[in-house]
Amino acid sequence: MREAQSDRWHPALQDPAGGRTGTAGGTGKTMVMDKGLGPNAFSDLLRMSSPYIDIIKLGFGTAVLTPDDILLSKIDHAKSQGILIMTGGTLLETALALGLQNEFLAQLRQFGFNALEISDGSFPMTRQKRSELILRGQDMGFTVITEYGKKLGGQPLAIKHFVETAAIDLELGAELVIIEGRESGSGAGVYNADGSLKEQDFKSILQVMSSPEKVMWEAPRKEQQVFLLQTLGPNVHLGNISFQDVTALEALRRGLRGDTACWVTNPTADIEGKLN
Repeated sequence: MREAQSDRWHPALQDPAGGRTGTAGGTGKTMVMDKGLGPNAFSDLLRMSSPYIDIIKLGFGTAVLTPDDILLSKIDHAKSQGILIMTGGTLLETALALGLQNEFLAQLRQFGFNALEISDGSFPMTRQKRSELILRGQDMGFTVITEYGKKLGGQPLAIKHFVETAAIDLELGAELVIIEGRESGSGAGVYNADGSLKEQDFKSILQVMSSPEKVMWEAPRKEQQVFLLQTLGPNVHLGNISFQDVTALEALRRGLRGDTACWVTNPTADIEGKLN
């Protein structure tokens, strides 16, 4: 991780809750969704917030609609800051549906992407194909991140199947497993149509999954971020964060925002008893 950008503030004020001291991002990873930022906005994002970004996802198939010079610049800029950058899993799914798997993976490498998202949110994928892609992605030098969950609103999250899928993905070498939450944070994964959490599904995952620290929760809404941070602590992995909210999320992680300011005097105040 990269060091915090300012060293003028007293160290205790940079991380008053004490959960992120030593590195800018600690162990909790933040994945940012880029849905079509222009080059200047992207540069501004990294200049302001790169210490607090671990992964950038060029959402859905927007990479294909981005001029090559801008796409190459984004990839190079992100990698220069030690950030993983990948296309949305929907683009891989589309390539598979068109029979363009080999061409797609070759193009990712030609552009210089350093991460690969594997998902089946829009098109079905067999276990064999998922495993094949994880292994091939690693062989090609990508950091592989998988995603579980359907994008179609209203489909329930199959907890047992998710846990089994995640276990195999991680055993094969996936870095993280993302639980689908969509860019809207509603009607998918562990979220109801109004964005509220399906608490029983959430608790069930934590109770039966052997490696919950390898789960990234897509949480584009502030109330979702607050709940996950208060329940799982400042170093929970969070994804689909808007470029506008990166530094604000890091403030939440550090107790520099009202919702988590209680951590400054009692770091476990909100966490204890949440899962009982």
